[in-house]
Amino acid sequence: MCQIFAGQDPDRYETVTRRLRLNGQSTSIRLERAFWRIIDDIAARQGVTTPAFISKLHAEVLELHGEARNFTSLLRCACTIHLGEDQHIAPTAIAAE
Repeated sequence: MCQIFAGQDPDRYETVTRRLRLNGQSTSIRLERAFWRIIDDIAARQGVTTPAFISKLHAEVLELHGEARNFTSLLRCACTIHLGEDQHIAPTAIAAE
């Protein structure tokens, strides 16, 4: 069982830092390559660039919660929702927004 997890290519979980603008401010986000692939896919499905998707998501988080605590963790959790691993929020509900 663990071979599926332990045997994965190390490039998949290598961290990659991308620089972008969030609401006009230059910043960098470091995520594992696998998460970047998922976020790139989400953005493409939304018809926007990855930086535009992340910036819009950040703005919506600020609007809803007033702050974006641990935004990189939020991005990782968004990936699990997109993959359907979170049973509380269906990916189709997110896509409809």
